[in-house]
Amino acid sequence: MRKRPRSAPRSQARIEYLKVQNFRALREVEFKDLTPLTVLLGPNGSGKSTVFDVFAFLAECFELGLRRAWDKRGRAKELKTRGGDGPVTIEIKYREPGYSPITYHLSVDERRNAPLVMEEWLQWSRKGRGKPFRFLDFKEGVGRAVSGERPDADDTRQDVPLKSPDLIAVNALGQFAEHPRVAALRDFITGWYVSYLSADSARGQPEAGPQDRMTRTGDNLANVIQHLAEQHGDRLEQILDVLRRRVPRIERVLAETMPDGRLLLQIKDAPFSNPVLAKFASDGTLKMLAYLVLLYDPTPPPFIGIEEPENFLHPRLLPELAEECRAASDRTQLLVTTHSPFFLNALRPAEVRVLWRDEQGYTQTQRAADLPGVSEFVEQGALLGQLWMEGQLGVGDPLVNQGAPSRPLRRR
Repeated sequence: MRKRPRSAPRSQARIEYLKVQNFRALREVEFKDLTPLTVLLGPNGSGKSTVFDVFAFLAECFELGLRRAWDKRGRAKELKTRGGDGPVTIEIKYREPGYSPITYHLSVDERRNAPLVMEEWLQWSRKGRGKPFRFLDFKEGVGRAVSGERPDADDTRQDVPLKSPDLIAVNALGQFAEHPRVAALRDFITGWYVSYLSADSARGQPEAGPQDRMTRTGDNLANVIQHLAEQHGDRLEQILDVLRRRVPRIERVLAETMPDGRLLLQIKDAPFSNPVLAKFASDGTLKMLAYLVLLYDPTPPPFIGIEEPENFLHPRLLPELAEECRAASDRTQLLVTTHSPFFLNALRPAEVRVLWRDEQGYTQTQRAADLPGVSEFVEQGALLGQLWMEGQLGVGDPLVNQGAPSRPLRRR
């Protein structure tokens, strides 16, 4: 039995609920009771990548600003649901350890080709019950906020005008110590890692210098390897130990500084004496290495998004990668999109959300655990990937008529 990194206490905030309105095909979609590992399944065009992009959009609003995140996605013409009314709205409910659940609501629309925050608020039930109390409430750049570690309805509300209606109030006020709960949300969202890992990007030769977090494309993988080698040698050895079991004959991964100041990533195979440059390594080897570096991060981000991890990986590696994701979910929260039955085979029905388009073209979703018969079949030894390939999930199969199944499942 292999050793896993010792799990840190669950000190990260966790998203429990997501609601999206008027975001492309997501006219109105809710995800309730989100699990630490949540996997999105569905045919091409069902909305998996759109849900994934909701998290990327929100993170970029905080990191780059609303205008850049909005313009990057084609503004209202491309971003808002066709035929839908009202603003783009994202609402998440998350829980920080030791605090009642907090709901964050953000509504964005466009005026004269420029985005603006129509409504933004934060609320909680301070004692976990009773009427929710909004301790931050803004509309078009004007609003109020209540300070304090545990803001209460009796606390003084402060008028805080923003310089522009396209500014995110949580991002602005979260930089001040008198708003610790707002700051906690800001830190939470800016810490998200929504990945678009690319094997080609990992083949680059960046400037030398240790870095503790991979970029979204993985183009600084060599820098993170250097950081782990210098600061977390035991954790790097754990990563390499797992990699050796997954990819035959891998011995070492090296990050060496070249005379011109660039960092060269090399992979040594047995029985050869000279390592192979990363630029000549297989896509699967680099992708698996990048995923393990991400999942075994000594200080992982609070939320990780991974899109279609099956690309370039051997099918036999996918159930084990799913297990690695579940092990990491004790220290972080993961959202994964997939088409792979092999990845699904390692999952539980409560972890899988099936997506499909209804007759109007809008995305709908349902937990696999709530589909008729699925949990019973899994309890009897069936695997989710097998059920999906047999068409038993219905909505997750592009060859099956779309629409939530209304009949009990049958298995021969």
